[in-house]
Amino acid sequence: MRAPEPGEVGDTDSLSPEQRVRPSWDESLARHAAAPIGGPLGEHAVVGRHWFWTPLRVGLLLALVALALGWFGKAACVQQFDPGNGQLSLDWRSSRPYVAMCYSDIVPLYGAERLDQDGTFPYKTSWIDDEGKPTAHVRYMEYPVMTGIFQWVNAKLTQGWIGQSWLPTGLPVVIYFSITAFWLALAWLITIWATGRTARHRPWDVAFVALSPLIMVHAFTNFDTLATACAAGGLLAWSRKRPLLAGVLLGLGVATKLYPVFLLGPMLILCLRTGKMRQWWQAAATTAVTWLVCNLWLMLLFPDGWREFFRLNTTRGADPDSLYNVIMQFTGWEGFDGQLAFGQTPEVLNTVSAVLFIVCCVVIAFIGLHAPVRPRLAQLCFLVIAAFLVTNKVWSPQYSIWLVPLAILALPRWKLLLAWMMIDALVWVPRMMFYLGEDHKGLPQEWFLGMVVLRDLAVLGLCALIIYEIYHPAVDRVRRHLTDDPGGGVFEDVPDRFVLGRRRTPAPVEQAPESEQPVGAASS
Repeated sequence: MRAPEPGEVGDTDSLSPEQRVRPSWDESLARHAAAPIGGPLGEHAVVGRHWFWTPLRVGLLLALVALALGWFGKAACVQQFDPGNGQLSLDWRSSRPYVAMCYSDIVPLYGAERLDQDGTFPYKTSWIDDEGKPTAHVRYMEYPVMTGIFQWVNAKLTQGWIGQSWLPTGLPVVIYFSITAFWLALAWLITIWATGRTARHRPWDVAFVALSPLIMVHAFTNFDTLATACAAGGLLAWSRKRPLLAGVLLGLGVATKLYPVFLLGPMLILCLRTGKMRQWWQAAATTAVTWLVCNLWLMLLFPDGWREFFRLNTTRGADPDSLYNVIMQFTGWEGFDGQLAFGQTPEVLNTVSAVLFIVCCVVIAFIGLHAPVRPRLAQLCFLVIAAFLVTNKVWSPQYSIWLVPLAILALPRWKLLLAWMMIDALVWVPRMMFYLGEDHKGLPQEWFLGMVVLRDLAVLGLCALIIYEIYHPAVDRVRRHLTDDPGGGVFEDVPDRFVLGRRRTPAPVEQAPESEQPVGAASS
């Protein structure tokens, strides 16, 4: 193994003393955590010279620890037992998924999406839900194309695994979950790697985010790490001034989960401010073409199946985790659309949700074009994705994973981020206990709804602090060591061309007051 070259992640020795970030000096959380291993880094310690253990590799190792804990947290839901007939069954007795809080969509979807049957194919295969009831309706695979194909490929790998007598075996759904978890873990490691490369001037931040409590709880709840890998890769490509590659990766992300498309908005705002619209058009066009390549063949071959994802998202009502549901439950309000028949579209709710998100995006665009110093890309990205989650009618618990890599790039304040991630992860506890039911010693709904409100307030608090730092860049911890955005790509160190309000050339970002400087920084 070679030592890192100058400028690489982990090569902190090549940075100037002002650019060098030592977490045990800058972060009280890291300083206290370092106490058992000798305390903060010494003033004369040699850094950036180890031949193998760079901060990014430490972060990847810590991510493996978090993923292992996440897997063991879900393992209780893939236990097998013999009911007495000599045939193994999945042990979901006594409401195990809720009592053990190990529920994962991956397990029930294996059968619900007909992945356990031979000769099926997502978007082509259909079935009847609620057959024989007034609510009977035709169903198809409910996920975007890349996620649906991902599930189908894992189902085929499961069949191949079972067909090999020399491999350890078990119930097909257990093998399917394990194979799926392997790829999801790999996707999160890619997310950590890409985020670490983007935050190359603060390499230890990625080691902190690698141990996110949200990953320990939700890495294997659904398939969201596939999208975070694409989104993080797209931001890394953009930071390296490769808009075409960024577009390809974002296009793959949109074909996996919708949210990566919203990252094009902050890029548009900052490209408009710097006059780099050609690069934005390259990224946006490549995103659209990549998404179309992934989707077009299914749109033509199986149009009804391809539309299922959009149909379900249009017709579903306010999810339990949404603010709309919180208001409805606490006030007794019937919602914007009142009582709806089965399958009826909540048109007013859809409109309100969309309008609120658009209004938030307009406000974020104003901030991006009005701030005296150009905001960093990650700051605007976090604001946009957070606005989408808060205003959307669906905020499934695992969606919060989307914010994790963006948060450490936008607001590298470890204590605050740990507090938010702990609150967000703990939403899972009353959620599972609420689904267990009070008749089975579960918790009342109010406990769950209260945690949802606390989670939303925590995210809004982070947004408020990011906006404050945008307008007061001297307190931005990234700008404390650098004058511009290390993830900005084509607009890094580029002068502004379009600014709302009185045109001005901002002065260089001042260093934080001496009282805010990290301990020992004066002698670094």
